[in-house]
Amino acid sequence: MARASSRVPAPRGSRPWRIAPVAAVLLLVTLAVYVPRAIAGDFALGSLPILGAVFVVFLICEATQLRLQLRRQLTTVSLSEVALVIALFVLPPLGILVARLAAAIILFAIRRVDVAKGVYNALTFAAEVSLAVAVFLKIGVTDPTEPVGWIAAYAAGGTATFTGLLAIVGVIFLVQTLPITRLVREVAPTVMLSGLLNITIGLVVLIVLRTSPYALFLLIVIGAVVVLGYQTYARFVRQNKSLTDLYEFTAAVAAARQHGAIADVLLTHSRELLDAEAATLWIPAERRYPEVRLTSRVDAVGVMDEVASEANAGDAIERAVLATGETLHLARRARIADDDIRQAVYERQIDDLIAVPLRSGDAVVGCLEVVNRLGDLEHFKREDVRLMETLGAHAAVAVENSRLIDRLRHDAYHDSLTGLPNRRRLTSAIVEALGVRPAPGEVVALLYLDLAGFRDVNETLGHEVGDKLLVEVANRLSSRAPDGALVARVGGDEFAVLSRVDGADSAMAMAVALQYVLTEASGIDGVPFDVTSSVGIALFPDHASDAEVLLQRAEVAQRAAVRNPRGVQVYSAPLESRSLARIGLAGDLRRAIELGALSTHFQPKVALSNDRLVGVEALVRWNHADRGLVSATDIVPVAEQSGLIVRLTIEVLSQSLIQLATWRAEGRQLDLAVNLSPRCLVDVDFPVEVAALLEEHQINPGDLTLEITEGGLAADDERPLPALQSLRDLGIRLSLDDFGTGYSSLSYLRQLPVDEIKIDKSFVLGMATDPGDLAIVRSIIDLARNLGITVVAEGVETEMTLNLLRDIGCDIAQGFLFSRPLPSERLDSWMAARTEPTGEGSIRGLRVVRL
Repeated sequence: MARASSRVPAPRGSRPWRIAPVAAVLLLVTLAVYVPRAIAGDFALGSLPILGAVFVVFLICEATQLRLQLRRQLTTVSLSEVALVIALFVLPPLGILVARLAAAIILFAIRRVDVAKGVYNALTFAAEVSLAVAVFLKIGVTDPTEPVGWIAAYAAGGTATFTGLLAIVGVIFLVQTLPITRLVREVAPTVMLSGLLNITIGLVVLIVLRTSPYALFLLIVIGAVVVLGYQTYARFVRQNKSLTDLYEFTAAVAAARQHGAIADVLLTHSRELLDAEAATLWIPAERRYPEVRLTSRVDAVGVMDEVASEANAGDAIERAVLATGETLHLARRARIADDDIRQAVYERQIDDLIAVPLRSGDAVVGCLEVVNRLGDLEHFKREDVRLMETLGAHAAVAVENSRLIDRLRHDAYHDSLTGLPNRRRLTSAIVEALGVRPAPGEVVALLYLDLAGFRDVNETLGHEVGDKLLVEVANRLSSRAPDGALVARVGGDEFAVLSRVDGADSAMAMAVALQYVLTEASGIDGVPFDVTSSVGIALFPDHASDAEVLLQRAEVAQRAAVRNPRGVQVYSAPLESRSLARIGLAGDLRRAIELGALSTHFQPKVALSNDRLVGVEALVRWNHADRGLVSATDIVPVAEQSGLIVRLTIEVLSQSLIQLATWRAEGRQLDLAVNLSPRCLVDVDFPVEVAALLEEHQINPGDLTLEITEGGLAADDERPLPALQSLRDLGIRLSLDDFGTGYSSLSYLRQLPVDEIKIDKSFVLGMATDPGDLAIVRSIIDLARNLGITVVAEGVETEMTLNLLRDIGCDIAQGFLFSRPLPSERLDSWMAARTEPTGEGSIRGLRVVRL
C-alpha cells in the first residue's frame, strides 16, 4: 500500500484544506461497507490471539517501507498487503479494520506524524481495508490453497493497492498541484508492482502455515533476512549515491569557476544532495563588498537574490555560525536554548537545519546552510552533517577564489541604488523563465511599472529625496511581490516584476495589488508621498516567445496604461501597431501643421431649456495622404510625445476663431469650445498667444471656452493652476471635460477656476438603461448647480436620453442626436436645414428644429 506525507509545516503556497473532499470520500467508503454490517449486528473481532497476531504482522509490515521522493512529497510503499491478505482469511471484517488502524495509530505516535496527515492516512487505510473486504466477501472464498482463493486475494489486495494509489495521487495533485500524468507515471508502476509482490508473499505465507504451523519460524527467519538485506542494500545505495554526488558536486563547482555560475551550482547541488527544501549561501558585508544572500528552493527556478537582512548582518543562525566557526545542526523538534535562534527558526518555518561555516584559513567568510529535509519521516542525520561539512570545505575554497568575480557579476546585474536586479539581470531571468515550459493554464507574466510624477520630485525636492523614494518603492515591491517573483529596476523610475501566474486575470490582480501597495501613505524627510503608477502587462506564451520581445511589449502596454483610467493595460497587437504608426506620424504631423494641412470640424451644442443653438465644439481632423483619415485619438498622443501639442492647439484655435468670426459677420450668434492639452498649461507663453489670437480676430474672450480633461487637473499637480488663472483673467471660459472619469476630489473642484463641466459620454450613453449611470449624472448635475457651474452632456444619441437630461436640469447637450462633427460648409447647410432664427437682437439666435 502507499501513503502520502509531506514536510511539516506545510510549505507556503500549498492548500492542505483542499484535501478535505478526498478525505470525506474515504470516510464515506468506509462507512458504506461497515455501517450496514453494524446495523445487522456484526461486531465480531475474531479470536483475541489471532487478532493480536495479525495486529503485530500489520505493525511489522507497515514499519518496513520503501521511500520514494517526489519533490516535496514522500511516497512510502510498505508490506501492508502481506498482512491484509493474511487478515482476510483469518479475521472477520471488523477485526481486520481494528488491527489495521491500531497498528497505524501506534506507528504514527512513534514517528510523531502531524495530526492532519495522520488522520488522512488513517482514513486511507480504512478505505483500503473496506473495499478489500467488500471485494473478498463478494467472491466468498476462504481457502487460500485453492486457485479461486488466490483470485480473491489478488482482487481484494489489488483493490486496496489501487485505492491507496488514488489517495496519494489525489493528495499530491490537490496540495502541490503537480500534473496528474506525471504523478501516475512516476508513482503508479512502483506502487502496483510492490502490491502484486506483497499479495503473492501473503498467499505463500498462508499456504505454508496451512501446511505446518511450525513453518512460522522459517518464515520469520526469511523475513528477517529480507528486511536486513533491504536495509543493507538501501544503506549501500545511499553511500554509493553520496560518493557519486560528491564527485559530481566537485566537478560541477570546478567547471562553474570558468563561467561564473558557482553560486548557482553550489546551492542547487547542495540542496539536491541533502534532499532539502532550500539551500542558502550567506556572505556578510566586508569592506566595500555588500552582503550576499542567495537561495535555491525546491519549487523555484534558478537561484534567487534575497533582500539583505536587517543591519546587513545575517539572522541569528548565521551570526552564530560566523561567531563560533562551528557547524550548527538543529534537529527536528529539538529544544533550542538561544532565544534569538529559536525566534529565527520560528520566523523561517524551519523544522531541521544544517549550517556550516565557510573558512578561508582561520577566518570564517560566510555560511552555507540547508533547511527542512523533504518528507516528514526524514530528517538530517549525523552522516548528513559530515557530508555538509565536506561540501562546505569545497565551497569555501571555490567561493573565496571566485568572490571578486562574483562581486563583479553582481554589480553588473544589479542596480547600485536599490540593490534590485537591473535590466540585464531581468532579461536573463526572462530567458530562464521562458526556458521552463509553463504548467497547463500557467503563464509567465512580466509587469512593467512606471511611477507618475517622479520628475517633479527630483526637480522640486532634489535627487537625494528622489533616490530615497526609489528605495522605498523597491522595498515595497519586493516585500509584496508573490513568492518566487523577481523584482527589478529597469530605468530611472521604471520597475518590472517577473512571475508565474494562472493567467491574464491573475496578472491583472497582481498589478492592481502592487499599485495599491505603492499608494499606501509614506513620508520621506518629513514630506508625505502618494505614489501612483501605470502598469503594462505582457504574457508568455500569449504575447511573445523570447525575452526581448516580451520586455518590449510590456513597455508598449505600459505606455497605453497611462491613458487607461485604471492605470493597468494588458498587451494586445493593436497597441503595438498603433505605437509604430504614431512613430511614423510625428514627422508627417509637423509638416502638416507647417503647411496648414489640418482641418477643423464642428459639433453643435444645444441649450436644453429652449432648444437654442448656443455654440460648437471644434475638433481637429487630418486627412493623411497615405493613411487616410487619422483620428484625434492618434493625433493628440503623437503631438504630445513629439512636443508639437502647443503648435497643434494654436493651429486648431486659429482656424476655429477665423470661422467663428465669419459666422459672427453673417449674424449667427455662436460660442466656440476648443480642447486643450494639459501640456499647454505648463507653457508660460500659451496664455499670451491665446490673447493675441482673440485680439487678431476681434473675438470676445467670453465667447471662447477651453476644455481640459479632468485627468489633466490631477489634485497632486498644481502646475496648471497659474496658466488656468491667467486664461480666466482674460475672460475665457474654462470647462472640465470627461468629468467623472478622473480622480480630482470635490474640494479640489471647488478651488478650480472652471465655469463648466462636461459629463463623460460613457455615463450619458448608459443613463437611459442603467440606473447607476443615471444616478451618477444626476449627482454631477446637482453638484454643479450647487457650485454655480454650467453642465454639458456629451454623447446624447436618443430622445429618451435627451428628455431625461432635460428633466434633471442639465443645461447643454451635444451628440449624434443633433449632428456629428461637420466641416464648416456642411455645418452651414445643417444650420440652414435644422435651425430657425429666434429674432432676438441684431445678431440672430438659432433654435434647433429636431426632425
